[in-house]
Amino acid sequence: MTRSKLPGCRVASLPAGWLIIAILIASTASAHDFWIEPSTFRPAVGERVMAALRVGQKLSGDPLPRIPTLIDRFLIKGESGLEAPMVGRMGSDPAGIALITDPGLHWIGYQSNPYPVALEAQKFEDYLRDEGLERIIDLRKKNGQSAAPGRERFYRCAKALLDTPGTASGTVHVLDAPLGFTLELVPRKNPYAIHPGGELPLSLSFRGKAMANVLVVAMSKDDPEKAVRARTDAKGRVTLRLAHAGFWLIKAVHMEAAPADAGVDWESWWASITFELK
Repeated sequence: MTRSKLPGCRVASLPAGWLIIAILIASTASAHDFWIEPSTFRPAVGERVMAALRVGQKLSGDPLPRIPTLIDRFLIKGESGLEAPMVGRMGSDPAGIALITDPGLHWIGYQSNPYPVALEAQKFEDYLRDEGLERIIDLRKKNGQSAAPGRERFYRCAKALLDTPGTASGTVHVLDAPLGFTLELVPRKNPYAIHPGGELPLSLSFRGKAMANVLVVAMSKDDPEKAVRARTDAKGRVTLRLAHAGFWLIKAVHMEAAPADAGVDWESWWASITFELK
């Protein structure tokens, strides 16, 4: 192992990048959840915050190092309205680091380029059912594909919400300014203003339009088995009750048929947000 010059980051030795790709394939072959774990959800002004990328299930995840070819956007945006890159070196974990320059809410956002995966028919159908994608099961059956492997390419659209103490002086309210990710979850109320047992309203959009009838799941790191589930309404809105304090992940998945020349049958987008309920 070699060590990055960025504080707190580890960098793997990756001849021709093959090792990191092998890790990625092993970590994502079952289409698990993807989320951002920042070094702190409440950084102070002037503090450096690091963003670790995690892939796994029930908030038990393996690290996904920084892979430049997979990154479409990796940024931080506060109430000033300005975006800054989450910087890092290839293979580093945490995958990005940025300086907090102003108080208020900040989004760390990561949107990936597509990555292909294939699963045997039964595993693919099980995963579709787990993610509330029964309509894809029905489409596969209608098209005579039920016994065929599931070939898809997936995109990650992950965000983490930070809360920096102090009075925000910017002109942009973070929760009213989505990052423009292809599939995006946006809280309609500040999670840091909610008490345990309170309700968090959210909106889900795909390519900027409201997404109806999509399963949205909230789970806490303290008790991931007791996930909260609900589907979006006709306006792409959903409300989830967050039972207790701590680290929360909220996620949603959308899938549709891939273009004819894609080399796969399906495309999926995985949106997530993480935050820490007081």
